[in-house]
Amino acid sequence: MEYIVIFLPLLGAFLSGFFGKIIGSRNSEILTSLFVSISAILSFVIFYNVITQNYENNLFIASWINSGMFIANWSIKIDALSSLMLVVVNLISALVHIYSIGYMSHDPHKTRFMSYLSLFTFSMLALVTSDNFIQLFFGWEGVGLCSYFLIGFWFKKDSANVAAIKAFLVNRVGDFGFALGIFLIFYIFGTVNFNEVFQSTPKILDRELIFLGINFNAIDLICILLFIGAMGKSAQIILHTWLPDAMEGPTPVSALIHAATMVTAGVFLVVRCSPLFEYSEIALTLITIIGMTTAFFAASVALVQNDIKKIIAYSTCSQLGYMFFATGVGAYNVAMFHLFTHAFFKALLFLGAGSVIHSFKDEQDITQMGGVWKSLPYTWILMLIGTLALTGFPFLSGFYSKDAIIEFAYLKGTSSGYWAAFIGITTALLTSIYSWRLIFKTFHGSYNNKKIKIEAMHDSPIVMLIPLIILSIGAIFAGILFKELFIGTESSYLFWRDSIKFLTPLSTAHPPLWFIYSTPLLVTISIPLAYYFFIKKHHLLDQLVEGNKPLYTFLKNKWYFDELYNCIFVYPAMRFGKFLWKKIDENIIDKFGPDGISNLIKRFSIKAVKFQSGFIYQYAFVMLIGFSILLTLLIIK
Repeated sequence: MEYIVIFLPLLGAFLSGFFGKIIGSRNSEILTSLFVSISAILSFVIFYNVITQNYENNLFIASWINSGMFIANWSIKIDALSSLMLVVVNLISALVHIYSIGYMSHDPHKTRFMSYLSLFTFSMLALVTSDNFIQLFFGWEGVGLCSYFLIGFWFKKDSANVAAIKAFLVNRVGDFGFALGIFLIFYIFGTVNFNEVFQSTPKILDRELIFLGINFNAIDLICILLFIGAMGKSAQIILHTWLPDAMEGPTPVSALIHAATMVTAGVFLVVRCSPLFEYSEIALTLITIIGMTTAFFAASVALVQNDIKKIIAYSTCSQLGYMFFATGVGAYNVAMFHLFTHAFFKALLFLGAGSVIHSFKDEQDITQMGGVWKSLPYTWILMLIGTLALTGFPFLSGFYSKDAIIEFAYLKGTSSGYWAAFIGITTALLTSIYSWRLIFKTFHGSYNNKKIKIEAMHDSPIVMLIPLIILSIGAIFAGILFKELFIGTESSYLFWRDSIKFLTPLSTAHPPLWFIYSTPLLVTISIPLAYYFFIKKHHLLDQLVEGNKPLYTFLKNKWYFDELYNCIFVYPAMRFGKFLWKKIDENIIDKFGPDGISNLIKRFSIKAVKFQSGFIYQYAFVMLIGFSILLTLLIIK
């Protein structure tokens, strides 16, 4: 069964990619969607077996590398952590495949698109079921490659090509750190297999290394390098700039990348390596700082964005920050709980945004929308559910998982934990504001689109709405149904077992009541406030913006990270490249290389042409000269 779950998406990608023209676009869509849906159903079976029977397995596929001490196999590791990821990845991917049948109906390259989606799914499945760092790195690079294909799918758009290259290059920075971490793991432990590395970790706690002239504890250095890889893949601050630009790809791609696959890989890596991270207080503190900074940064930027997909993209970045600072305070199971619930409501919001864009004929600016909640009733209701879940409205999925992160950060009792809890509450308020801004600007108020008459607006086809309905069920019930299993005091330890290591058990105390009620209270109060400022008295908001123009510009320009990177990296690299091109390539290599030789032959040919005069006596004279030279050479010898 496990083999079917992993390899059916790969088979779908192969058939659609290489035989799409033969089987036709419709059959290609049905085939890939069917295969991933079967994988999703079987993933639930595996997950059920893990819950009820504590099922664990490690299925050997093939020996990949076997050289001396270096042994890396192709395997399928099934435990609580990987079974949960199988459900998340396959379920969201199946719904995205089905949704794409309607969304990409007019695209001439549907077979290629469906092939990329299935290949993306397979890469993520290979990642989450790996039992060693090399197979994990294979899946890691696979999702990076597929993201490049999918973000730049509309390759005739320059912006799509630029976004794809940006995503690829920024991820290379993180992946370089990840690769160094894997090299160091093999150097220290002599193996790359998870179980062997984790079992040997307590034995090398005092091992010291010199890296870049600085003395490091080996465990600290390994964990920091692994986290750098996670920062790139999960778009944490400093390496986050690729994520908003990834919106240039088709909307189903955004849903798959942001909800279930690529960006969750970094969180999965940290949780999978919890037996390492638990022994590195420095790395955990760093993760907490980066996570809470990312959560606040992304939420603040989302406040002023007008592109509907970019608002949700920054929301993803912010929610990933929550997951990371949860791991930073040692609450790995809570991070996975939020990853699980987040997959439902974030995929719902992205696919809902795609439904809106589809109705508005590819318009993505929320200031060009408004007043269509009656015209798009199903999309409106479903996006309302997703928004309520995202903001942590009481009794929806986000309420249970996000509030649990804030509470466990507070209960950590350290300064970094208290700061993370405070930033978490502040970010929750910002999240509610920008989320309701999106809803009110998109569906309420006056209709602002001048290209399409409001009478022409209609909801998406049923093939696009069914995935949204299924996701909305998860957005409502995933939190309350799985809270006890994932983060309960006793049941969670029985469920996660050895897949997550808790060196210090999580606190079983309860925060003060004022703290518990503060987040849901702020989230609830923000709804009427957002309606008042964004619909009723929007001119007051315009005055507020005018009075704080520098701050608005700062947020609008995304804290100037892109401009900073352009000054530090892009422009100097371009100037250096231009210098190499003009001064070295053209003036030296070309001049004395191919161009110089060709010019020399050309000049010689021009001279040689003069001998072709057509007069016999000149030809005879040349022959005589040649004969004389030949005779002279023979006599000399």
